Amino acid sequence: MSPSFDDAPDLSGLIELSRLDNLDLKPVILRVQTDLFLSASVRDRKTMSSFASLAGGLIPIVDDETAEAVARKLAPFPDTPPALLAALIARGGGARDAVIAGAPILIQPMIDAALSDGAEIGAAIASRHDLSRATLAELIARDDPAIDKSLAQNPAANLPSEMLARLVGRARRRPDLARVFLARRDLAHADVAPLFLYADESRREAIGHAMMATAALRPLPPAPREAGTVLTEFSARGDISGFIGAITQLLGLPKGFLTATPDPSLRYELLTVALRAAGLHEEEAVYIYLTLNETVASSVDRVFNLVKLFRTLPRAAARDVLAAILDWTPQERAAATAHQPYAAPDAPRLRQQQVASERPPLRTLLPTRLRQSS
Repeated sequence: MSPSFDDAPDLSGLIELSRLDNLDLKPVILRVQTDLFLSASVRDRKTMSSFASLAGGLIPIVDDETAEAVARKLAPFPDTPPALLAALIARGGGARDAVIAGAPILIQPMIDAALSDGAEIGAAIASRHDLSRATLAELIARDDPAIDKSLAQNPAANLPSEMLARLVGRARRRPDLARVFLARRDLAHADVAPLFLYADESRREAIGHAMMATAALRPLPPAPREAGTVLTEFSARGDISGFIGAITQLLGLPKGFLTATPDPSLRYELLTVALRAAGLHEEEAVYIYLTLNETVASSVDRVFNLVKLFRTLPRAAARDVLAAILDWTPQERAAATAHQPYAAPDAPRLRQQQVASERPPLRTLLPTRLRQSS
Protein backbone atom coordinates (compact mmCIF):
# COMPACT_ATOMS: atom_id res chain seq x y z
CA MET A 1 0.00 0.00 0.00
CA SER A 2 1.25 3.44 -0.86
CA PRO A 3 1.51 5.80 2.09
CA SER A 4 -1.03 8.54 2.50
CA PHE A 5 0.04 12.10 2.04
CA ASP A 6 -0.52 12.76 5.76
CA ASP A 7 1.73 9.82 6.71
CA ALA A 8 4.67 11.31 4.82
CA PRO A 9 7.37 13.11 6.78
CA ASP A 10 6.67 16.80 7.23
CA LEU A 11 9.28 18.59 5.17
CA SER A 12 7.64 21.99 5.28
CA GLY A 13 9.99 23.07 8.08
CA LEU A 14 12.84 22.88 5.59
CA ILE A 15 11.45 25.98 3.95
CA GLU A 16 12.99 27.96 6.81
CA LEU A 17 16.38 26.46 6.01
CA SER A 18 15.93 27.40 2.38
CA ARG A 19 16.01 31.03 3.39
CA LEU A 20 19.76 30.75 3.98
CA ASP A 21 21.72 32.47 1.25
CA ASN A 22 23.89 29.47 0.44
CA LEU A 23 21.21 26.78 0.67
CA ASP A 24 18.14 26.52 -1.57
CA LEU A 25 15.97 23.57 -0.66
CA LYS A 26 12.79 24.85 -2.36
CA PRO A 27 13.22 22.74 -5.51
CA VAL A 28 13.92 19.62 -3.43
CA ILE A 29 10.89 20.22 -1.24
CA LEU A 30 8.58 20.77 -4.20
CA ARG A 31 9.79 17.68 -6.05
CA VAL A 32 9.57 15.45 -2.95
CA GLN A 33 6.13 16.72 -1.93
CA THR A 34 4.89 16.29 -5.51
CA ASP A 35 6.05 12.67 -5.59
CA LEU A 36 4.45 12.01 -2.19
CA PHE A 37 1.17 13.56 -3.35
CA LEU A 38 1.07 11.47 -6.49
CA SER A 39 1.92 8.21 -4.72
CA ALA A 40 -0.40 8.69 -1.73
CA SER A 41 -3.11 6.07 -1.34
CA VAL A 42 -5.55 8.59 0.14
CA ARG A 43 -6.08 12.16 -1.03
CA ASP A 44 -8.87 13.68 1.02
CA ARG A 45 -9.84 17.34 1.23
CA LYS A 46 -7.22 18.05 3.87
CA THR A 47 -4.51 16.41 1.78
CA MET A 48 -5.49 18.37 -1.30
CA SER A 49 -5.58 21.65 0.60
CA SER A 50 -2.23 21.02 2.28
CA PHE A 51 -0.48 20.17 -0.96
CA ALA A 52 -2.11 23.04 -2.84
CA SER A 53 -0.95 25.49 -0.19
CA LEU A 54 2.60 24.20 -0.09
CA ALA A 55 3.10 23.76 -3.85
CA GLY A 56 1.26 26.96 -4.65
CA GLY A 57 3.80 28.91 -2.60
CA LEU A 58 6.79 27.20 -4.20
CA ILE A 59 5.82 27.04 -7.88
CA PRO A 60 6.31 30.77 -8.54
CA ILE A 61 9.80 30.83 -6.98
CA VAL A 62 11.54 27.61 -7.99
CA ASP A 63 13.82 27.36 -11.01
CA ASP A 64 12.43 26.67 -14.49
CA GLU A 65 13.78 23.10 -14.65
CA THR A 66 12.02 22.15 -11.43
CA ALA A 67 8.79 23.82 -12.47
CA GLU A 68 8.77 21.97 -15.79
CA ALA A 69 9.56 18.62 -14.13
CA VAL A 70 6.73 19.11 -11.64
CA ALA A 71 4.36 20.23 -14.40
CA ARG A 72 5.01 17.06 -16.41
CA LYS A 73 4.07 14.98 -13.37
CA LEU A 74 1.05 16.97 -12.22
CA ALA A 75 -0.53 17.88 -15.58
CA PRO A 76 -1.93 14.43 -16.54
CA PHE A 77 -2.91 13.58 -12.95
CA PRO A 78 -6.71 14.03 -12.61
CA ASP A 79 -6.61 14.96 -8.89
CA THR A 80 -4.18 17.83 -9.30
CA PRO A 81 -5.78 21.04 -7.98
CA PRO A 82 -6.59 23.29 -10.98
CA ALA A 83 -5.07 26.29 -9.19
CA LEU A 84 -1.66 24.60 -9.29
CA LEU A 85 -1.95 23.93 -13.02
CA ALA A 86 -2.92 27.56 -13.56
CA ALA A 87 0.14 28.62 -11.54
CA LEU A 88 2.39 26.39 -13.64
CA ILE A 89 0.89 27.81 -16.83
CA ALA A 90 1.42 31.33 -15.55
CA ARG A 91 5.15 30.64 -15.27
CA GLY A 92 5.34 30.25 -19.04
CA GLY A 93 8.03 28.28 -20.82
CA GLY A 94 8.31 24.53 -20.44
CA ALA A 95 6.02 24.35 -17.41
CA ARG A 96 3.22 26.05 -19.32
CA ASP A 97 3.72 23.88 -22.41
CA ALA A 98 3.73 20.69 -20.31
CA VAL A 99 0.37 21.57 -18.77
CA ILE A 100 -1.19 22.56 -22.10
CA ALA A 101 -0.07 19.30 -23.64
CA GLY A 102 -0.76 16.96 -20.73
CA ALA A 103 -3.77 18.21 -18.78
CA PRO A 104 -6.85 16.08 -19.52
CA ILE A 105 -9.08 19.14 -19.18
CA LEU A 106 -8.27 22.84 -19.45
CA ILE A 107 -10.64 24.97 -17.43
CA GLN A 108 -11.07 28.61 -18.33
CA PRO A 109 -8.68 30.02 -15.66
CA MET A 110 -5.91 27.85 -17.12
CA ILE A 111 -6.64 29.09 -20.62
CA ASP A 112 -6.75 32.67 -19.41
CA ALA A 113 -3.39 32.20 -17.71
CA ALA A 114 -1.88 30.72 -20.88
CA LEU A 115 -3.09 33.51 -23.11
CA SER A 116 -2.52 36.41 -20.75
CA ASP A 117 1.18 36.91 -21.50
CA GLY A 118 0.70 37.07 -25.27
CA ALA A 119 3.02 34.13 -25.85
CA GLU A 120 2.58 31.97 -28.92
CA ILE A 121 0.71 29.26 -27.03
CA GLY A 122 -2.67 29.78 -28.69
CA ALA A 123 -1.94 27.26 -31.44
CA ALA A 124 -1.25 24.53 -28.87
CA ILE A 125 -4.52 25.29 -27.11
CA ALA A 126 -6.36 25.32 -30.45
CA SER A 127 -5.22 21.76 -31.13
CA ARG A 128 -6.98 20.36 -28.05
CA HIS A 129 -10.20 18.35 -28.15
CA ASP A 130 -11.95 19.96 -25.17
CA LEU A 131 -12.40 23.54 -26.36
CA SER A 132 -15.51 25.30 -25.15
CA ARG A 133 -17.51 27.70 -27.27
CA ALA A 134 -16.15 30.62 -25.23
CA THR A 135 -12.57 29.46 -25.75
CA LEU A 136 -13.13 28.99 -29.48
CA ALA A 137 -14.56 32.49 -29.73
CA GLU A 138 -11.59 33.92 -27.84
CA LEU A 139 -9.07 32.08 -30.02
CA ILE A 140 -10.75 33.13 -33.26
CA ALA A 141 -11.00 36.73 -32.09
CA ARG A 142 -7.22 36.87 -31.89
CA ASP A 143 -6.99 36.62 -35.70
CA ASP A 144 -3.69 34.79 -35.39
CA PRO A 145 -2.61 32.75 -38.46
CA ALA A 146 -1.03 30.01 -36.32
CA ILE A 147 -4.16 29.67 -34.18
CA ASP A 148 -6.45 29.68 -37.22
CA LYS A 149 -4.42 26.94 -38.89
CA SER A 150 -4.38 24.84 -35.72
CA LEU A 151 -8.17 25.13 -35.43
CA ALA A 152 -8.59 24.22 -39.09
CA GLN A 153 -6.46 21.10 -38.56
CA ASN A 154 -8.40 20.09 -35.45
CA PRO A 155 -11.43 17.95 -36.40
CA ALA A 156 -12.34 17.69 -32.70
CA ALA A 157 -12.95 21.44 -32.52
CA ASN A 158 -16.72 21.74 -32.70
CA LEU A 159 -16.90 25.01 -34.61
CA PRO A 160 -20.36 26.58 -34.77
CA SER A 161 -21.40 27.60 -38.28
CA GLU A 162 -20.72 31.30 -37.75
CA MET A 163 -17.20 30.61 -36.42
CA LEU A 164 -16.44 28.21 -39.27
CA ALA A 165 -17.66 30.80 -41.77
CA ARG A 166 -15.38 33.38 -40.19
CA LEU A 167 -12.32 31.16 -40.50
CA VAL A 168 -13.17 30.08 -44.04
CA GLY A 169 -13.62 33.75 -44.91
CA ARG A 170 -10.07 34.44 -43.76
CA ALA A 171 -8.86 31.50 -45.82
CA ARG A 172 -9.98 33.27 -49.01
CA ARG A 173 -6.80 35.32 -48.83
CA ARG A 174 -4.60 32.68 -47.18
CA PRO A 175 -3.89 29.74 -49.49
CA ASP A 176 -2.20 27.69 -46.76
CA LEU A 177 -5.28 27.90 -44.54
CA ALA A 178 -7.58 27.27 -47.51
CA ARG A 179 -5.80 24.03 -48.37
CA VAL A 180 -6.11 22.80 -44.79
CA PHE A 181 -9.88 23.28 -44.88
CA LEU A 182 -10.19 21.70 -48.32
CA ALA A 183 -8.26 18.64 -47.14
CA ARG A 184 -10.93 17.96 -44.52
CA ARG A 185 -13.64 15.65 -45.83
CA ASP A 186 -15.84 16.13 -42.77
CA LEU A 187 -16.81 19.64 -43.90
CA ALA A 188 -19.78 20.14 -46.20
CA HIS A 189 -18.92 21.21 -49.73
CA ALA A 190 -21.08 24.30 -49.37
CA ASP A 191 -19.11 25.34 -46.28
CA VAL A 192 -15.87 25.48 -48.26
CA ALA A 193 -17.40 27.04 -51.39
CA PRO A 194 -15.59 30.36 -50.73
CA LEU A 195 -12.36 28.40 -51.27
CA PHE A 196 -13.45 27.04 -54.66
CA LEU A 197 -10.46 28.50 -56.53
CA TYR A 198 -7.98 26.61 -54.32
CA ALA A 199 -9.77 23.26 -54.67
CA ASP A 200 -8.70 20.45 -56.95
CA GLU A 201 -10.84 19.37 -59.88
CA SER A 202 -12.88 16.76 -58.01
CA ARG A 203 -13.60 19.08 -55.08
CA ARG A 204 -14.60 21.87 -57.46
CA GLU A 205 -17.07 19.57 -59.12
CA ALA A 206 -18.49 18.52 -55.74
CA ILE A 207 -18.81 22.14 -54.64
CA GLY A 208 -20.57 22.94 -57.91
CA HIS A 209 -23.11 20.16 -57.34
CA ALA A 210 -23.72 21.33 -53.77
CA MET A 211 -24.26 24.92 -54.87
CA MET A 212 -26.56 23.81 -57.68
CA ALA A 213 -28.77 22.01 -55.16
CA THR A 214 -29.36 25.22 -53.22
CA ALA A 215 -29.50 27.43 -56.32
CA ALA A 216 -32.37 25.33 -57.63
CA LEU A 217 -34.48 26.56 -54.71
CA ARG A 218 -34.25 30.18 -55.85
CA PRO A 219 -35.39 31.87 -59.07
CA LEU A 220 -32.55 32.43 -61.50
CA PRO A 221 -32.57 35.89 -63.10
CA PRO A 222 -32.03 36.01 -66.86
CA ALA A 223 -28.47 36.30 -68.08
CA PRO A 224 -27.34 39.84 -68.90
CA ARG A 225 -28.44 40.73 -72.42
CA GLU A 226 -25.76 40.61 -75.09
CA ALA A 227 -23.11 39.80 -72.51
CA GLY A 228 -21.31 37.51 -74.95
CA THR A 229 -21.25 40.11 -77.69
CA VAL A 230 -20.04 42.90 -75.43
CA LEU A 231 -17.30 40.84 -73.79
CA THR A 232 -15.99 39.24 -76.98
CA GLU A 233 -15.72 42.67 -78.60
CA PHE A 234 -13.55 43.95 -75.75
CA SER A 235 -11.53 40.74 -75.91
CA ALA A 236 -11.01 41.03 -79.67
CA ARG A 237 -9.49 44.48 -79.14
CA GLY A 238 -7.29 43.22 -76.29
CA ASP A 239 -8.88 45.83 -74.04
CA ILE A 240 -8.40 44.12 -70.69
CA SER A 241 -9.45 47.05 -68.52
CA GLY A 242 -12.56 47.61 -70.64
CA PHE A 243 -13.35 43.89 -70.47
CA ILE A 244 -13.06 43.81 -66.67
CA GLY A 245 -15.15 46.95 -66.35
CA ALA A 246 -17.84 45.49 -68.62
CA ILE A 247 -18.20 42.17 -66.78
CA THR A 248 -18.15 44.01 -63.45
CA GLN A 249 -21.07 46.16 -64.61
CA LEU A 250 -22.96 43.31 -66.29
CA LEU A 251 -23.01 41.21 -63.11
CA GLY A 252 -23.00 44.04 -60.58
CA LEU A 253 -19.74 42.76 -59.08
CA PRO A 254 -17.60 44.63 -56.58
CA LYS A 255 -14.96 46.81 -58.22
CA GLY A 256 -11.61 45.10 -58.39
CA PHE A 257 -13.22 41.70 -57.87
CA LEU A 258 -10.27 39.89 -59.48
CA THR A 259 -8.09 40.81 -56.52
CA ALA A 260 -10.29 38.66 -54.27
CA THR A 261 -7.62 35.99 -54.63
CA PRO A 262 -4.04 36.92 -53.77
CA ASP A 263 -2.73 34.33 -56.23
CA PRO A 264 -2.53 35.92 -59.71
CA SER A 265 -2.45 32.47 -61.32
CA LEU A 266 -6.01 31.84 -60.12
CA ARG A 267 -7.53 35.05 -61.42
CA TYR A 268 -8.39 33.53 -64.79
CA GLU A 269 -10.22 30.77 -62.92
CA LEU A 270 -12.18 33.47 -61.10
CA LEU A 271 -12.85 35.18 -64.41
CA THR A 272 -14.09 31.85 -65.81
CA VAL A 273 -16.62 31.51 -63.00
CA ALA A 274 -17.78 35.06 -63.78
CA LEU A 275 -18.11 34.26 -67.50
CA ARG A 276 -20.26 31.26 -66.65
CA ALA A 277 -22.38 33.35 -64.28
CA ALA A 278 -22.84 35.89 -67.08
CA GLY A 279 -24.41 33.19 -69.26
CA LEU A 280 -21.76 33.02 -71.99
CA HIS A 281 -21.68 30.04 -74.32
CA GLU A 282 -18.64 27.84 -74.36
CA GLU A 283 -17.38 29.05 -77.75
CA GLU A 284 -17.57 32.63 -76.53
CA ALA A 285 -15.52 31.75 -73.46
CA VAL A 286 -12.93 29.95 -75.61
CA TYR A 287 -12.73 32.98 -77.92
CA ILE A 288 -11.98 35.15 -74.90
CA TYR A 289 -9.30 32.75 -73.68
CA LEU A 290 -7.63 32.91 -77.10
CA THR A 291 -7.78 36.66 -77.60
CA LEU A 292 -7.84 38.56 -74.31
CA ASN A 293 -4.41 37.60 -72.97
CA GLU A 294 -1.52 36.36 -75.07
CA THR A 295 0.06 34.43 -72.21
CA VAL A 296 -3.09 32.38 -71.68
CA ALA A 297 -3.72 31.97 -75.41
CA SER A 298 -0.23 30.58 -75.99
CA SER A 299 -0.78 27.66 -73.59
CA VAL A 300 -3.06 24.95 -74.91
CA ASP A 301 -3.04 23.22 -71.50
CA ARG A 302 -4.12 26.43 -69.82
CA VAL A 303 -7.02 26.91 -72.22
CA PHE A 304 -8.09 23.27 -71.87
CA ASN A 305 -8.13 23.55 -68.07
CA LEU A 306 -10.16 26.74 -68.19
CA VAL A 307 -12.71 25.14 -70.50
CA LYS A 308 -12.96 22.12 -68.19
CA LEU A 309 -13.67 24.51 -65.34
CA PHE A 310 -16.27 26.33 -67.44
CA ARG A 311 -18.04 23.03 -68.08
CA THR A 312 -18.00 22.14 -64.36
CA LEU A 313 -20.51 24.81 -63.36
CA PRO A 314 -24.04 25.44 -64.59
CA ARG A 315 -24.83 29.15 -64.62
CA ALA A 316 -26.97 29.01 -61.47
CA ALA A 317 -24.20 27.28 -59.53
CA ALA A 318 -21.57 29.62 -60.96
CA ARG A 319 -23.53 32.60 -59.71
CA ASP A 320 -23.60 31.22 -56.17
CA VAL A 321 -19.96 30.10 -56.26
CA LEU A 322 -18.98 33.58 -57.42
CA ALA A 323 -20.96 35.08 -54.56
CA ALA A 324 -19.21 32.77 -52.08
CA ILE A 325 -15.73 33.53 -53.41
CA LEU A 326 -16.28 37.28 -53.35
CA ASP A 327 -18.45 37.41 -50.23
CA TRP A 328 -20.90 39.26 -52.43
CA THR A 329 -24.69 39.31 -52.56
CA PRO A 330 -26.00 39.24 -56.15
CA GLN A 331 -28.56 41.90 -56.97
CA GLU A 332 -31.39 41.49 -59.43
CA ARG A 333 -30.63 43.57 -62.47
CA ALA A 334 -33.13 46.34 -63.25
CA ALA A 335 -33.35 45.30 -66.88
CA ALA A 336 -34.38 41.77 -65.96
CA THR A 337 -37.03 43.04 -63.59
CA ALA A 338 -38.38 45.50 -66.14
CA HIS A 339 -38.88 42.82 -68.78
CA GLN A 340 -40.56 40.32 -66.47
CA PRO A 341 -44.19 41.45 -67.20
CA TYR A 342 -43.67 41.13 -70.93
CA ALA A 343 -42.50 37.55 -70.48
CA ALA A 344 -45.63 36.50 -68.63
CA PRO A 345 -47.93 35.76 -71.63
CA ASP A 346 -45.24 33.70 -73.33
CA ALA A 347 -43.76 32.16 -70.22
CA PRO A 348 -43.55 28.57 -71.58
CA ARG A 349 -41.82 29.70 -74.76
CA LEU A 350 -39.40 31.96 -72.92
CA ARG A 351 -38.65 29.23 -70.43
CA GLN A 352 -37.67 27.00 -73.31
CA GLN A 353 -35.39 29.74 -74.61
CA GLN A 354 -33.77 30.06 -71.18
CA VAL A 355 -33.13 26.32 -71.00
CA ALA A 356 -31.74 26.42 -74.53
CA SER A 357 -29.33 29.16 -73.50
CA GLU A 358 -27.94 26.76 -70.88
CA ARG A 359 -27.52 23.98 -73.45
CA PRO A 360 -23.93 23.70 -74.72
CA PRO A 361 -23.54 24.57 -78.43
CA LEU A 362 -23.07 21.81 -80.95
CA ARG A 363 -19.77 23.20 -82.17
CA THR A 364 -17.01 24.20 -79.79
CA LEU A 365 -13.94 26.20 -80.78
CA LEU A 366 -11.84 24.19 -78.36
CA PRO A 367 -8.18 23.86 -79.36
CA THR A 368 -7.01 20.29 -79.94
CA ARG A 369 -3.77 18.53 -79.19
CA LEU A 370 -3.27 18.24 -82.94
CA ARG A 371 -3.10 22.03 -83.22
CA GLN A 372 -0.50 22.14 -80.49
CA SER A 373 1.88 19.98 -82.50
CA SER A 374 1.37 21.81 -85.75
